[in-house]
Amino acid sequence: MLKLIRIFIVGLAAILISLIGTIYALLRLRHPSSVGVVARMFSQLHKLLGIKLICRPMPEFNQPAIYIGNHQNNYDMVTISSMMPERTVSVGKSSLIWVPFFGLVYWATGNIFIRREKRSSAISTMNQVASIIKQRQISIWMFPEGTRSRGKGLLPFKTGAFHTAIAAGVPIVPVVCSTLHNKIDLNRLNNGVVICETLPPIETSGYNRDNIKELIEKCYTAMQTKIAELDNEVAQLENLQQENSQ
Repeated sequence: MLKLIRIFIVGLAAILISLIGTIYALLRLRHPSSVGVVARMFSQLHKLLGIKLICRPMPEFNQPAIYIGNHQNNYDMVTISSMMPERTVSVGKSSLIWVPFFGLVYWATGNIFIRREKRSSAISTMNQVASIIKQRQISIWMFPEGTRSRGKGLLPFKTGAFHTAIAAGVPIVPVVCSTLHNKIDLNRLNNGVVICETLPPIETSGYNRDNIKELIEKCYTAMQTKIAELDNEVAQLENLQQENSQ
């Protein structure tokens, strides 16, 4: 019964946020900070799902960058979305525009669409994104795995985010979320703790096409290590909560 109630309430709330977010973004003329405002609105849905969300953004960092996050499942919408910085838009596949309600708000907030099925189009878009970063002094949020991992751990990274960072001359800032796989049961009142954290920036000035794999490996290792640390911290916090409740 709880599951059905949650699905109805969360679904209704998501539609309302999409409609309100669309109007808000259009009134702001698709200002790049609208993405973060709407993303944080969606992240508030974690309360309806029985999640205690702990967010650790990076203080006092406001320069353009490429933010890369781990992409796990649909619950990213209410967890890692809370970490979207100011003046940051995301890059997503063009098919998102057809998702009811969400596609509209995704477009209205000024996010960038790419056609991943055409490599030439994707490369051209990444070059355009690099130019946009320089011209508008904004940041870009990307999921370098390219798809949801769905419990398979951190998947291998595609190169687009890293080529873009090098071309734009901006650092890469990893953002990670503790493991969500099998974490949330909609029939369970309390679904425990989820931690999201922003890692220190990784400079890209010393990298190019010849050694880009080293940059990718550096980012991958940093994120994988931090995810393991967060998972361990989550386990300790939840064990402590269980002991206190007994």
